[in-house]
Amino acid sequence: MAQFERYVGIDYSGAETPTSSLSGLRVYSADWLTPPQEILPPPSQRKYWTRKGVAEWLATELSGSRPTLVGIDHGFSFPMRYFEKHRLPPDWPRFLDDFQQHWPTDADNMYVCFVRDGLHGNGAERTGDSKWLRLTEQWTTSAKSVFQFDVQGQVANSTHAGLPWLRLIRQRCGDRVHFWPFDGWEIPAGRSVVAEVYPSLWAKRFPVEGRNADQHSAYVVAAWLQRADRNESLKRFFSPPLEPEEREFARIEGWILGVV
Repeated sequence: MAQFERYVGIDYSGAETPTSSLSGLRVYSADWLTPPQEILPPPSQRKYWTRKGVAEWLATELSGSRPTLVGIDHGFSFPMRYFEKHRLPPDWPRFLDDFQQHWPTDADNMYVCFVRDGLHGNGAERTGDSKWLRLTEQWTTSAKSVFQFDVQGQVANSTHAGLPWLRLIRQRCGDRVHFWPFDGWEIPAGRSVVAEVYPSLWAKRFPVEGRNADQHSAYVVAAWLQRADRNESLKRFFSPPLEPEEREFARIEGWILGVV
């Protein structure tokens, strides 16, 4: 029996500012019966989605009663070494608050590099080492550190740009949305879920069919989520085979859905 009624895949981008129209930011959506289709932003002078626009759209969509599973491809948290270095409590909501205070990358005209370069915010007080990996990244063959900027295939920029928007969605939606696994490994019935994903895990499992790389990344997320719910394998992916101590770490560091 299906756990969700809708599946949303988001290929994220940390380029430019939260209000910039970004060709690399794509959204695909599917329901139980129909294959994923691209969701375009509301008509405006901007051709593509903005990070702010996607966050506000998600907050609205997830406030309804339709159980939806959303996969977003940027890091949702940092390695435990970061919490230890900055003497932060192992508490994800407080981490989001603290991060946004130091990295206000949700401000309208803010580039991630403005905070990195010390022009705004106080990013120097909340840094990490590019060699640090979360446990979920250690379990994959190609995932990069959330602190590894300026390399091919980086997730650092999108992670630092996206974290404040997770905070906004959480604030807007309250307990209608379950942020997995931070709110628990078990998903309450009827609840929408937002989870971190890594499209490269599934990109070769689905034909490209004329989509560009960003479109295909968003498509495969929605398609895989739909298929995993249909064939009832999703429950296994929501409960990866972790030891108790590893599970506690992952409740703080986050976990990439699909890594087992």
